[in-house]
Amino acid sequence: MADGLGTRRGARHAVVIGGSIAGLLAARVLAEHAERVTVVERDRFPDEPEHRAGVPQGRHTHVLLEGGQLALEQLLPGVTAELRDQGAPRLGMPGDMVQWQGGRWFRRTASTSYLYTGARPRLEHLVRRRVLADPRIGTVEGADAVGLLGDATRVRGVLVRERGAGGEPRPLEADLVVDASGRGSQAPQWLSAIGAEPPHEETIETGLAYATGVYRDGSDGTLADCLGYYIVPNASQTYGGGALPIEDGRFLVTLSGLRGDEPPTDGDAFVEYAKRLPHPIVHDWLTRAHPESTVRSFRRTANVRRRYDRPGRRPAGFLATGDALCTFNPIYGQGMAVAAMSAVALRDALADPRRTPTTLRVQRALCRASAQAWDISAGSDRTMPGAVGNALRAGPLDRPAAWYLERVQERYTGDPVVGRAFRSVLTLTKPLSALFAPRVARAVLFSPVPPSPAEPPLRAERTTEATDTDAPGGGTG
Repeated sequence: MADGLGTRRGARHAVVIGGSIAGLLAARVLAEHAERVTVVERDRFPDEPEHRAGVPQGRHTHVLLEGGQLALEQLLPGVTAELRDQGAPRLGMPGDMVQWQGGRWFRRTASTSYLYTGARPRLEHLVRRRVLADPRIGTVEGADAVGLLGDATRVRGVLVRERGAGGEPRPLEADLVVDASGRGSQAPQWLSAIGAEPPHEETIETGLAYATGVYRDGSDGTLADCLGYYIVPNASQTYGGGALPIEDGRFLVTLSGLRGDEPPTDGDAFVEYAKRLPHPIVHDWLTRAHPESTVRSFRRTANVRRRYDRPGRRPAGFLATGDALCTFNPIYGQGMAVAAMSAVALRDALADPRRTPTTLRVQRALCRASAQAWDISAGSDRTMPGAVGNALRAGPLDRPAAWYLERVQERYTGDPVVGRAFRSVLTLTKPLSALFAPRVARAVLFSPVPPSPAEPPLRAERTTEATDTDAPGGGTG
């Protein structure tokens, strides 16, 4: 590839480091521009939807936000219908969920946003099967990428070593290398090793840790007529927890706390820990539930953004995407959606007839695709007690924005107009400016705080404000 990426002149070979959702979708896009694409993956891909060691968070709760659903459908048409056909639950918000946030219970009005809550390996398997069916895309499995070929001017491939094997790594030459290796990316060190400048890293870390187990519901629906429970932590109430359905009638139950008071992995102690939540409904559900797995913990929850979009002495022919570019506190459920949205951004940047797709220009498009999710995750975590990192300082516009957002959050649990706008932003289907639309702004600035339920709303409200057809694929399942 010439002049940065130069994909319109015909790329011979592109390499993607990492075969999870971000890497697979990047490979799907690159196959339209390169003669061949190779995905280098440290694991060996399973034939079935099984957990992989290379996805350490894979056994924990995942949601596919609506923005991610829309992006996936652009790249792999019909994939969300396949997901539903294979049993992935689809939850409407707020109608299907008993949810507490900011000291308030949500009214269960008609749903305006929809989430898929199935187990992570199911979606990854569907994406992998569709992507790797393309004969232009090959894999190198059971191998680690351990460095870059090239110099500070241009990357010309990667160094690959078979896992468990000694000796020198072998070169895998390429015209473009895309790092999709995840939050543990070693690319900054690799760039330094070839004389280039690593990116500046922005970090915010709250010390949040969480633990997750698989359960079957033993309540027979006597606690609430809903599909899930979710208690969201904030600066004044730092414990979180929820029970969300996955395939085959099972639930993933996740509890979270901050450093020094992390949830335990002993099953009985895990149930006892749920008493720390601001209401006993999740604990009561757990006491009746039947455990089907051990409880596992996860503690790598920092927000990290690597600023490859800023000028620096970095080579052409190298891009970063997914968690290797921007990783979020997983409690906000943004990772899979941003992976898909980033692949759409990559597709659009490479196909833009108005601009030459140089490395920096394409990298900036990838960074923009993750910017809103970063603003949400980092903005929320910045207020948590004990948060540390170099991105904690608020900007000059943050104080008035925080004042406005506080008023939004006071209203969105009980006001359907504000709630709909806020959910569209949180699910990455609308920009932050949706919160300032005239109808929303009037409610935020001039309406009193609406009442919200004093206790968990055990039954959904019967309203007709929204229908199932408002969601992607609505009415198909």
